[in-house]
Amino acid sequence: MLDGIEAFLDVAKYGTFSAAAKAQGVAVSSVSRQVDALEKSLGVALFQRSSRRLLLTDAGEQFLPRAQVIVSELEDAKAALLDTQAQPRGMLSVTAPGAFGRRHVTPVVAGFLKQHPLIELDLHLSDEWVDLATQRADVAIRIGVLPDSDLVATQLAPLTRLACASPHYIREHGRPNGPEDLLQHSCLTLSTARAPVGWWTFPNVNHGKALAVHGRFRTDDTEALLEAAVAGLGVVHLASWLVCDLVAAGQLVNLFPADTAPPMKRAPAIHAVRLKGRSHATKAQLFIAHLKKAFGETPYWDRTVP
Repeated sequence: MLDGIEAFLDVAKYGTFSAAAKAQGVAVSSVSRQVDALEKSLGVALFQRSSRRLLLTDAGEQFLPRAQVIVSELEDAKAALLDTQAQPRGMLSVTAPGAFGRRHVTPVVAGFLKQHPLIELDLHLSDEWVDLATQRADVAIRIGVLPDSDLVATQLAPLTRLACASPHYIREHGRPNGPEDLLQHSCLTLSTARAPVGWWTFPNVNHGKALAVHGRFRTDDTEALLEAAVAGLGVVHLASWLVCDLVAAGQLVNLFPADTAPPMKRAPAIHAVRLKGRSHATKAQLFIAHLKKAFGETPYWDRTVP
């Protein structure tokens, strides 16, 4: 039955029997027989077949997440046996936000794999929220305020936001003396409905609430905000891990270097999260510890910002 479940998952993933067969490197008839046998065993049809398209039936929709759990738990059981060996080995799946992953996770992967030559690492970079259980991810890097959950969380670094502008913008419009002056400046803002915790918030300013800044440019992409700031379009309030290189290079100026983030009961931070009791825990813990050591007690990106 396991072969049938794996064939079912591949067909659901790739959309057709032929695509699933190609991914497995087997004949289409082999995949079809496996799915037919599974449907006969379960007593229900999992796919609605037609000459034009292949769709999951209601039963198929209900069975899909359970099938994913079955295969995932089997893989975990196999990995648990490997984890009991003296040297950790096997696949470790890690997911991280795109910009942070490219800048600060990818550069430390080589050192981790060098230390653990029997581990393979699958790094997935995406800004989408990843469900570790359904996506079979072992470690996820998350930035912001963590919601309450059963995940095991390790703080890798605090999240510090800096108000920055280009030297060109400062020459043209002057440098604000304090955060309140930003109300008179062109600020580059997010166009999303709900801004992350801490945006345009400064210690001892506006009773800890976000300033009602405005400007002529807004976007839903922080990389675009960064480029706009370098081009002199206005002031940004971005994470230090994102702006540190440009500040160090003189392309952006940290406007209020003396200010620190206000104390919060649940302050936003950079965390690594993993599932409790997952068999890949040993490898996950090794990778998380490697990240924490590489970033440093004071993150290296904050040490480069004036």
